[in-house]
Amino acid sequence: MTMKIWEERYIASAPYSENDVRNEWERDYARLIHSAAFRRLQSKTQVLGLGESDFYRTRLTHSMEVAQIGTGILRWLKSKHAVDTEIMAALPRSALMNTICLAHDIGHPPFGHGGEVALNVCMRDHGGFEGNGQTLRILSKLDKYTEKNGMNPTRRMLLGILKYPAAYSQTVQLDAYGKVPEQRWLCKAKEQHPPKCYLDDEKEIVDFILKPLTPAEKAAFTEAFPKGEGKHRKTRYKGLDTSIMELADDISYSLHDLEDAIALGMVTQADWNEHFESTQALFTDCGRNYDETTQELFGRSHMRKKAIGGLVHKFITSTYVTDSGVPGAETSLIKLNAEMDEATEQLMESIKNLVLVKVIKSPNVQQLEFKGQKLVMELFDALKSDPERLLPADGQKRYKLAKNEVEQMRAICDFIAGMTDEYATRFYEKLYYPHKGSIFDRL
Repeated sequence: MTMKIWEERYIASAPYSENDVRNEWERDYARLIHSAAFRRLQSKTQVLGLGESDFYRTRLTHSMEVAQIGTGILRWLKSKHAVDTEIMAALPRSALMNTICLAHDIGHPPFGHGGEVALNVCMRDHGGFEGNGQTLRILSKLDKYTEKNGMNPTRRMLLGILKYPAAYSQTVQLDAYGKVPEQRWLCKAKEQHPPKCYLDDEKEIVDFILKPLTPAEKAAFTEAFPKGEGKHRKTRYKGLDTSIMELADDISYSLHDLEDAIALGMVTQADWNEHFESTQALFTDCGRNYDETTQELFGRSHMRKKAIGGLVHKFITSTYVTDSGVPGAETSLIKLNAEMDEATEQLMESIKNLVLVKVIKSPNVQQLEFKGQKLVMELFDALKSDPERLLPADGQKRYKLAKNEVEQMRAICDFIAGMTDEYATRFYEKLYYPHKGSIFDRL
């Protein structure tokens, strides 16, 4: 099969401007970085609350770092597999890889996972909410580059974004959710996480993305497997480009969030030594010296940068392309995946777990997520109560065009999901705080 089919767009593009020398991937890149959804990432929480210090990472800086690492992995893979014609033909162009990495988080709502949980609870009876699914929705439907088809990206760019190729209705297990109290913002976040999926509303665009696959390939690639009683179902497979992006995301998440945590005193040298007390061999197995790495990480800032850079390089150069395991796959974009060697992956996962325990699950971070959870749910309830009164003009237009209640609730959800942390806070204050708000306010 020719790779040309993967350059196609859902809506055929009008003739390009005279002397436009860009390829399709470069056009995708331009559409993304000039989009409002991408710019909003600068004011969306990554891990630490915005304004906590002048050092924190936002969703935007995280996405830029993922893109830098993703293109680094791509260069490494092209060097490593230079004589393998099948792999070389399948690996993406740098512009495409850059775009997929930069776009991977644009669907995440305000206040991180607190906002995601909140919107999923609010949308429980209307198709749910999931951040990765919202990314696909923004790219293919909501962005303003076209009237109804978002940025109208290439088929391959969308395949790279499709982390979980199964719909909400295919993956959700109602017994995986805990009870929602009468004051639903008091629900436990760990009991309300959505399945990893795309939203059912996007079935048409997913059918477009997967059209080049044979029926057997599509069935195998999109199958959702049980995870056990009381757990959502989950897909097992991903495309080649997605696998590179996810490796880059994991590397950035583990190392750059660690860097922030050390700089801000959230992970101390004592925490680090305790965590690796019995597993220092993980460093030796990867050709790294534990004592030297520790000294650099907890030394002066330039030494910390050296240590983080060295680990990033090690993680990148431990990747390779292998068979994805999709049964009967012949299409190279799903037949192949990028992976990391086992020893290095174990070290990366251990560092991720340290960040998870000491940062993500820390009371201070969880309190901020809870605050965001409450704020988003109360915003949703207010807008739902009288949308034709409270929604801004553009939101009202979409609400009135909705054909049924599900589409109406989705219009409200889309509006809130697109908010930055700051915009959501100011909108909340305008609605709920007696001493806030003016008809002249510009949110």
